[in-house]
Amino acid sequence: MEELPAHDTWQHWFQSHGPKLLLCARQWTRSAADAEDIVQDAFVRFWRHQRHLPGDPMALLVTSIRRAALDRARGEDRRTRREDFSLVGAGEPTAEFVSALEADDRRLALEDALGRLPAEQREVLVLKIWAELTFDQIGGELGLSPNTAASRYRYALAALRRELTPADCHG
Repeated sequence: MEELPAHDTWQHWFQSHGPKLLLCARQWTRSAADAEDIVQDAFVRFWRHQRHLPGDPMALLVTSIRRAALDRARGEDRRTRREDFSLVGAGEPTAEFVSALEADDRRLALEDALGRLPAEQREVLVLKIWAELTFDQIGGELGLSPNTAASRYRYALAALRRELTPADCHG
């Protein structure tokens, strides 16, 4: 990835890279809204405090997003356990409202297939395709050798090819 040009604005950079970051964040969050919040928070923190650090800006952002998503998931798990504990003896909890996501069939088929991949393969695939990280960068991020990252990527692609029909991918 390129270094940030000195004259680049945050709006231009976010417009160019925001969708990729959101796709990455979506793989580590439970909802699209959580992914949007995490990307926004990570991007603001990056732009204010980290954009002049050495290294690949996209890799810095992906690391920040991944950590924020994992922290949020741990916090939500703790909150759910507390809430469940407080409901003991209070009768049956009421069903939560779940809104349907408006999405096309291709995206749903792809998300469904991605969801069936082993987590370690899905994570490498997302970092490679949407974050555009190299296998060296992915290995550094996940604590793997670049060869292991590349193998997981190949296994993920092969699994997706088996799962998705041409109609799923092309409408």
